[in-house]
Amino acid sequence: MTQSPTAPPSRTALDRRAVLALAGGLAVTSAAGAQPTEPAPLSDGQRFDPGQVVELARALAKKPYAAPAADLPEPFNNITYEQYIGVRAQAQALLWAGEGRGFVVEPLHRGFVFTTPVALHAVEDGVVRRIAYDRNRFTFGKLKAPDEGRDLGFSGFRLYASFNGAQPSDCAIFQGASFFRALAAGQSYGVTARALTLKPAEARGEEFPLFRAFWLERPGAGTGQIVIHALVDSESATAALRMTLRPGEATIVDVEATLCPRTNLEHVGIAGMTGAYLFGPTDRRGVDDARPAAHEVDGLQIRNGWGEAIWRPVQNPETLQISAFMDENPKGFGLVQRARAYGDYQDDVQRWEKRPSLWIEPLGSWGPGVPQHGWGAGAVQLIEIPSESEVNENVLAYWRPKEPLAKETAFSYRQFWCWAVPGAPPLAVCSGTRIGKGTNGKRRLFLVDFTGEAPFAEGIDPNTLQIALHTAPGSITRQRVYPYPERKTVRAVFELDPGNDTACELRLVVKAGDKPVSETWLYRWTP
Repeated sequence: MTQSPTAPPSRTALDRRAVLALAGGLAVTSAAGAQPTEPAPLSDGQRFDPGQVVELARALAKKPYAAPAADLPEPFNNITYEQYIGVRAQAQALLWAGEGRGFVVEPLHRGFVFTTPVALHAVEDGVVRRIAYDRNRFTFGKLKAPDEGRDLGFSGFRLYASFNGAQPSDCAIFQGASFFRALAAGQSYGVTARALTLKPAEARGEEFPLFRAFWLERPGAGTGQIVIHALVDSESATAALRMTLRPGEATIVDVEATLCPRTNLEHVGIAGMTGAYLFGPTDRRGVDDARPAAHEVDGLQIRNGWGEAIWRPVQNPETLQISAFMDENPKGFGLVQRARAYGDYQDDVQRWEKRPSLWIEPLGSWGPGVPQHGWGAGAVQLIEIPSESEVNENVLAYWRPKEPLAKETAFSYRQFWCWAVPGAPPLAVCSGTRIGKGTNGKRRLFLVDFTGEAPFAEGIDPNTLQIALHTAPGSITRQRVYPYPERKTVRAVFELDPGNDTACELRLVVKAGDKPVSETWLYRWTP
């Protein structure tokens, strides 16, 4: 889809004293239990302007990074996950409950791995109201909460929404570093989005930006949407985000992000996301598991700036794998869950088939040397990390701009948390990849299925379909096409001889004459 970029946030005029307050006044609880100090223009009773969040990010970026105090008293400083999920907000702590606005917000307590304090604010009738911590508004399960009046603060929030007029149910959760997740109707939590990605998979270590504060605009009754503003802080950069969330059969989140570097950002990821992939039909190496598969995403899907539709199955590799798909002004990309049948997993607990796909459509960007339409030159980057646990989100995808970012830059994009990627081109899609032993030596046999109407459209003889197949390095020793009109499926069968190489990049597309009738299948083979 094509859409003009949203205009950059206004540079709200703030006097010098206000800017200093913005830069130094983030709501953070000290170890001594002092009361938080609010940024003056964004505190209780102040009029709210989204541009002030951007101003806060700008002012903060001019100061050295100061990590928030994340200490917690007993017992919250050393509790298990099972203990932590027993800590829940009571009904009187839920924001906008019973008001018929279609959304309810649950503040989330600090504890377990969620120790970083996050300031929460409501924006009601254009006025900021700080959401204050009150231990009496939480239940603590089997934990004995301290009686002291210390402000323990929040780690984030959970959002409930009315899907199709029903009672509010889980819709999104913003918690941990700068991570957030959302759901479409009927789904279970899976893939995680990142507000900002910095230096992933680098030898010097990844940098994890933090949510520092949120401002939630009270939704109008019947509007079906909520606007969330967030401040992100990190050693190398700050960011201000405006997110408009609309739940439904596909939950859509429009994101406007203003990035303010503290230093030259050589490796920055925009619209990043992570998902778990333990094993599937292509890679059961060393797997002793009754289930046929265990993953919440099974591939990276791309529509590049040249209009090519790409499918790259993901895998759980033996060694770290990094892939870059060079592009200019991409039309979309995302980590996708295509296997949607219970029988694909046979897992009665995890129900992997209900996990969302996350699809990104870039809208625009602005800043020094950045085009006003699209995202310019760069690459969709894919990182696959070896994992021995299904709870590890070991697959990461994001957009990496070609040039380092040294000055303020803004990006806008649309997220689709969905069952199926919207606006798919009329091409057969990859419906299966299987790999096994070849005829001899190191050779590997590949069976790649494509399903859809395009190869069997009027005027196309399925028996004349061909595959355009390439590998680098290595060689293809034999190949054949098997059409199955009754199943609307074409199977490409080929054998790869890798020789002495330990990695081969494969590229395959089904054609009728010179016309592609399938998406492009990409795969990195490793032993």
